[in-house]
Amino acid sequence: MKEENNGTPKNKWSQIYRKKWFFPAVYLVVAALLVSVVVWYQNLDKVPQAGKEPGDAYTKGLHDQDAQEVVDQEENIKMPVAEQANAEIVTKFFEYDADEKSRQAALVLYNSRYYQSKGIDFAAKDEKTFDVTASLSGTVEEVKEDPLLGNVVVMAHSDDVKTYYASLEDVAVKTGDNVKQGDKLGTAGNSLFGKDNGMHVHFELSKSGEKVNPEQYFNQPMSKLEAVQAKDVSETDDNAKAEEDGQQSQDQDQSDEQGKVEDNESDHADDQADKQKEEQADDNSVDDNAPETDGQDSSKKDESSKSDKEAAEKTTSKHA
Repeated sequence: MKEENNGTPKNKWSQIYRKKWFFPAVYLVVAALLVSVVVWYQNLDKVPQAGKEPGDAYTKGLHDQDAQEVVDQEENIKMPVAEQANAEIVTKFFEYDADEKSRQAALVLYNSRYYQSKGIDFAAKDEKTFDVTASLSGTVEEVKEDPLLGNVVVMAHSDDVKTYYASLEDVAVKTGDNVKQGDKLGTAGNSLFGKDNGMHVHFELSKSGEKVNPEQYFNQPMSKLEAVQAKDVSETDDNAKAEEDGQQSQDQDQSDEQGKVEDNESDHADDQADKQKEEQADDNSVDDNAPETDGQDSSKKDESSKSDKEAAEKTTSKHA
């Protein structure tokens, strides 16, 4: 009995091995396991991390571009005021090619003299103070107090771009601070230079040391300054060449005028010399006639003396 019982399992397995479906079934199971392992390995880096929702996992598509971080994206130049709807421009940037009205609006009266504005002034419509914000992200390069301009903040940005904020009442930053676009720099205030504008902030924008009109670049990317900068340099060269040509023309005109003056002076000197010669000739002529006149006068004197003598002799003989 024991031998029969011990041989029973072996007989059962041997019977299973003899089945036609046994080995195909084994192959299918092994293949399924291999496929499962491969799929699991491929999706291993796409498994959501602990603490995150399954919907947060992002699978990059075939045609997706590399995403840039927000700090690396190019910023648009913004107005330096927190509430733009309540702000208005009270002083414009002076441009020589602007119309007369715009040029007059870009003049600042101080100490009975007019000065050309190198930036623009913002004031609130309700004539109250307001928050002044950073037009671009950057580093605070300088904070100072100016007797004419009030508190001043200068910020440095990439590509040699700088922004300038003056006539501040309170300053909320210090030198060396890293400031993001829209952060508060201070509040608008009064200053002696531009005191007619009341509570205001004076804002300037420059590229490589050249002041530009901020109004033309608001809501524009900083890359716009590169193209316009090249244009400004070209215009500056053209203006310099025009001024040089004008100066040369003016010098030539002055030289011609000086030559005419010298010619006139030479002609006048010749006329004076001729006149002097004529006067000298007249004087010589008078001197030549002078002896003859003296002889005539002497003859007349002799005749008069002789007449007087004869009259005296006749008188004496009559009395005798």
